[in-house]
Amino acid sequence: MKAVLFDLDGTLLPMDMEIFLREYLQKLGVKAAAYGYDPAKMVEVVMAGVEAMIQNDGSMTNEERFWQLFLSRIGGEKEAHYKVFEEFYTNEFRTLARIVQPTPLAREAVRILGDKGYTTVLATNPLFPSMAILERMSWAGLHPHDFALITTFENSRFTKPHLGYFQGILEAIGAAPQDCLMVGNDLVEDLPAVELGMEFFLVTDDLINPQGADYSQFPHGTREDLVSYLAKLPDRK
Repeated sequence: MKAVLFDLDGTLLPMDMEIFLREYLQKLGVKAAAYGYDPAKMVEVVMAGVEAMIQNDGSMTNEERFWQLFLSRIGGEKEAHYKVFEEFYTNEFRTLARIVQPTPLAREAVRILGDKGYTTVLATNPLFPSMAILERMSWAGLHPHDFALITTFENSRFTKPHLGYFQGILEAIGAAPQDCLMVGNDLVEDLPAVELGMEFFLVTDDLINPQGADYSQFPHGTREDLVSYLAKLPDRK
């Protein structure tokens, strides 16, 4: 094994995703209204943009796909809309930190791998711009220099659970799937990495398993168990 891919939300960063999304959209709507947008339409179009990114065929980045959809529904100039989103992510978005429950175990897991010489990737679903992902990373006590790659909507052409998303990571870090471990809490979005040949560790603290899939064949456990599992990996230095 040479590289470890970490999901962020619910894996390294404990959170209730439903509460987070509800608060996120509510604050986005308020921001939109302050700039003269119809808040309900803004939320509707942003969610349509998310769906467009999920359906992306790889012919453009997720960022390009989002703005293609957004401008087709809202009109106007991208630069003016972008400034509103930039201000939102710089200010209001940060207040959502109160919803999450950061744990020092996230920092410890990443530190262990760094000390052992592994390549680490923050394999968070690239539905957000980099500024929003870096902000959420900071809530978890993590830093950009901790990772060789951070997937964002600017640098990704697919989203989870599309296999193209994981293949893009492999190409970016120059690794074969059998050399990688995917760590996640979502059996729908994270487990498909196994189809390419990656190993998998399931974090069960904030488990997402809507179909009740059997995961007994995979290493799994709490974040404490994850830290113990990573600590037993051989040094690569």
